[in-house]
Amino acid sequence: MDGRTHGKRSAPLFLLLWLLILWLVPQGCSDDTSAVDTRPVVADFSIDQAPTRDGLDALSVADVGVDAPVDSGVDGQAHDLARDGSVDVWMGPLSLRVMAANLTSGNLQSYDAGHGARIIKAFAPDIVLIQEFNVGENEDVELRAFVDQTLGSSYHYIRGTGMIPNGVISRYPIVESGEWIDSEASNRNFSWAKIALPGGRDLWAISVHLLSGKTASSRRHVEANELLDHIKSNIPAGSLTLLGGDFNTETRSEGCVGVLRARFVAATPYPADQLDNDNTNAPRNHPYDWVLASPALHQQSTPLSIGANTFEAGLVFDSRVYTPLSDVPPVLVDDSAADQMQHMAVIRQFYWE
Repeated sequence: MDGRTHGKRSAPLFLLLWLLILWLVPQGCSDDTSAVDTRPVVADFSIDQAPTRDGLDALSVADVGVDAPVDSGVDGQAHDLARDGSVDVWMGPLSLRVMAANLTSGNLQSYDAGHGARIIKAFAPDIVLIQEFNVGENEDVELRAFVDQTLGSSYHYIRGTGMIPNGVISRYPIVESGEWIDSEASNRNFSWAKIALPGGRDLWAISVHLLSGKTASSRRHVEANELLDHIKSNIPAGSLTLLGGDFNTETRSEGCVGVLRARFVAATPYPADQLDNDNTNAPRNHPYDWVLASPALHQQSTPLSIGANTFEAGLVFDSRVYTPLSDVPPVLVDDSAADQMQHMAVIRQFYWE
């Protein structure tokens, strides 16, 4: 046989084998991919539920592998990577409510009587810069119960040292904390916390209680310089930073405020009540209490809305003045007039798209 005859006779056999292969291959594969999960494997995570506020945009965040206290209730979108490289899911815009609270009552400079706790609870702040942080015998279980009952079990807190310590309470995780020495005060120091906000943001919160008295203005000036040195040494310039609490200042132009302007915005308009009074002591004639923000944070300031009321620069809350009190349950009309209640709460709002 020649090659040509062999080629003609083998062609049908080759075609047959080729058709057989085409028939066999689909039998081992399925066009239905519904049974195949092609998504990347992600670790389980849990979300603790924190109290929500009426009239405030809610927020949800899930940090993979980390319990994260959050608001809930809005549809959201995937956000960027968190600091540790885990997936950070940010649901909706971020609203941050901050309160300065030296709201103790009674002779023990504590929160046991409940007047201050009701005011804090009414506003559900995301961050509380709290002074005279005393509850019962100040056992861990008592402090934890106070935070749980006032704000929620998902909140975090730190408490400084001394007889009337400062502290920070936060809806969001506190990743670092400590205190800096206040050389002018023998019974408290400057307390600070580094807070992990949603979206990979870090925020520094500093809670302070400067010396009281008209004749102590020069010593408050010393405290402010000392505090500023601590801040410059420990917090990078340009950081999101809160400074708040009881400054015990007689006027808005006192020297210690001028010192702090090196890192914070202290300018009109200031938080005020419905009568446009921005003074915060019990007789309402001195601006003792402050919430200051670094320039990077101050530019995120936004009006504070409570019920139908809007406060462009924030609120000085006085239960004797505010109406209607139905906006802020469980506050009672005489809470701000309680025995030894010497300060009003100051509340500000910040907002990111």
